[in-house]
Amino acid sequence: MIEVEGLTKRFVDKEAVANVSFFVPEGEVLGFLGPNGAGKTTTMRMITGFLTPSGGAVRVAGRDLARDPLGVRAAIGYLPENIALYPEMRVEEYLRFRAAIEGVPSRDAAARLDEVAERCMVADVRRQLIGTLSKGYRQRVGLAGALIHKPPVLILDEPTVGLDPRQIVKVRELIAELGRDHTVILSTHILPEVEQVCRRVLIIDNGKIVADGTPDSLRAGLAGAAELTVQLEAPEGDARAALAALAGAVGVKSDGNGRFRVAVEGGADLRRHVFALAVEKKWVLLELTQTMPSLEDVFLRLTTRDTAVEAAEPAEEVANG
Repeated sequence: MIEVEGLTKRFVDKEAVANVSFFVPEGEVLGFLGPNGAGKTTTMRMITGFLTPSGGAVRVAGRDLARDPLGVRAAIGYLPENIALYPEMRVEEYLRFRAAIEGVPSRDAAARLDEVAERCMVADVRRQLIGTLSKGYRQRVGLAGALIHKPPVLILDEPTVGLDPRQIVKVRELIAELGRDHTVILSTHILPEVEQVCRRVLIIDNGKIVADGTPDSLRAGLAGAAELTVQLEAPEGDARAALAALAGAVGVKSDGNGRFRVAVEGGADLRRHVFALAVEKKWVLLELTQTMPSLEDVFLRLTTRDTAVEAAEPAEEVANG
């Protein structure tokens, strides 16, 4: 559904995106992550046709961006992080306008407006001026506009920014629901959000893809990040040596009071082995818990950026937009 091959964007003093390639099949909800300045917004703007690539190819719903840019745009519903709305328009006026420019037949426009207003939770403000709305409402109006023409592809950049916790839950549910009828690329800094709604995750850093997989596979691949906490009534030296000898243990630390932290390779679960060890040695087992790395752990391990660099990309995009 979305094919990106060798996508590259060079600005005057920086290569913001460097030879990025990936494929998103029909019906997949893809989480697209990266720190500020990593290149994700530039990549999304190129896919949607709002920014001209320096190199590479993009195909959306069978249409080539270079040969049929209008066809690609028609196949995409795009919600940028900072959406440009018309403050003097009422919500329903704006949605009618979006329906018209997106080519929705006039006979279908009213029904489509009712549907997206309800789904995006803006039906109660459809007669209100956009300029009087809160940021959360404006964000949902933008999402309704992106959905008005039933595009096969949705590209959503920070869709829950400005929403309250109840609204965030509703929008998450909506995105998961949209994944049944649309191919979705979701960019967000709220990593639990990605784990809840995305089947697959891409992480970009310094303009390059540094990870691609399901949340579970990315967590499992973070060697040594899982941690086993064990508290034993046992001789410390003996316990430390026995725990370090377990298959899958890659490091043991002790607090000196019988509590040990065991770094575990990949997704190995050593709890049964520790229990059996305690029984065999006749040691009293007081605590045994294992924590798996989160998607945030994976993200932080893969993206270590200088804060002075992080602010560069947005400024460049504005200057070159």
